[in-house]
Amino acid sequence: MDLLQIVKGFNEILWNSFLMYVLLGVGIFYTLYLGFPQIRHFGLAMKYSFGSIFKKREKDTADSDQVNSFQALATAVAAQVGTGNIAGVATAIAMGGTGAVFWMWISALLGMGTIFSEAVLAQEYREVRDGQVVGGPAYYIHRGLKSKKLAAFFSIAVIIALGFIGCMVQANSISIGLTSAFGMKDWTSGLLIAALVAIVIVGGQKRVTTIAELVVPFMAVAYILGAIIILFIYSDQIQHVFLSIFEEAFSTEAAAGGAAGTVMKYAIRYGISRGLFSNEAGMGSTPHAHALANVKDPSIQGFVAMSGVFVDLLICSATAFIILLTGVHDDTGLISVQITQKAFEQTFGHGGVVFLAVSLLIFAFTTIIGWYVFGEMNIRYLFPKKAVYVFRGIVICCIFSATIFRADLIWELADTFNGIMVIPNVIAIIILAPQVKKIYKRFLQRRKTESL
Repeated sequence: MDLLQIVKGFNEILWNSFLMYVLLGVGIFYTLYLGFPQIRHFGLAMKYSFGSIFKKREKDTADSDQVNSFQALATAVAAQVGTGNIAGVATAIAMGGTGAVFWMWISALLGMGTIFSEAVLAQEYREVRDGQVVGGPAYYIHRGLKSKKLAAFFSIAVIIALGFIGCMVQANSISIGLTSAFGMKDWTSGLLIAALVAIVIVGGQKRVTTIAELVVPFMAVAYILGAIIILFIYSDQIQHVFLSIFEEAFSTEAAAGGAAGTVMKYAIRYGISRGLFSNEAGMGSTPHAHALANVKDPSIQGFVAMSGVFVDLLICSATAFIILLTGVHDDTGLISVQITQKAFEQTFGHGGVVFLAVSLLIFAFTTIIGWYVFGEMNIRYLFPKKAVYVFRGIVICCIFSATIFRADLIWELADTFNGIMVIPNVIAIIILAPQVKKIYKRFLQRRKTESL
């Protein structure tokens, strides 16, 4: 039995028998516990997220590492919107069938409640270390749960899952896209990606948030416009695609290819896992970005975090319809991002392949630098300041080496380490739920008397 099969077997247990239900359960819990905030206050989330785009930071924070809500959101979305939205969706459909799309939607809807709690806690327990604003699960686990050991465990998991394996996933998918579009050799693309990342991360958190604020809106709008064009071209297939998504999402038929279980089982497994990898709700990653925001109340950033999941959902849905409308998911000879590339090529010719390669390059690149910042915050939590430079070197090496690994092995390893990372974060947000509700209720009361 090779390494890929061993990792796959472990993930079957970790995800199918445990985390899949835990994450859905936490999403349901927070949705009910807070009274459906993602539905009741959706408009408020949009206001807080995008209303600060044209606002200047306060003078007393202009030279600090604190940012406004939109800049924090852009950094979070930069990390959320990556290969999970292109290669991950394609993999979910290839492995879980069209029904996986429905469970990705459910994952996102419930995840909005979960990510609200993460952002609120990140704001409540953030700190300043070495002159840098830092926050995230390690900090609310340490101070909220009073558990240094669990906080350290989470930090180590984040460093491996995002800083190392996660960045490898992004770099590997970029390499595949560049090879298909431009015939670029693996080692050449590896050097290119590593060099670009190095240029950005030496500037620290400020440079990352600045680049995210400039690039994220452009990349999201451009990709969604491309998807709308494909929807228009294949408009006669939209109803059929919707029906197939809902039918397979609840199908009790035996899975194809001799796989044990039903079609519904695999739709849930890959829809939830790829949905998590994409929107990151409950994973404990995006709270690092939301801790940076300079807001009047922690709940405000909780609403902003919810809108980040919504943006991610739009891009995931765009990819799913691109794949399903063109029918390329039936081609068993394609893997990962190649599936999405085939859809663009079938519609726009080679120009479509180039467009997707560039989109993927931007998506994955911003994810890499976003995840780097999250990893750096945990390096600062665990080690002295000088360790940051060692971390940067290792990240660059991981990015370069990722271009020579098999895509399926890296994706499975990503699922493994993401799952390990989820466990301490979920423990924290469940135990600290009363605090989240208290902060949320306080915010609702403040809105009645103050301008928030």
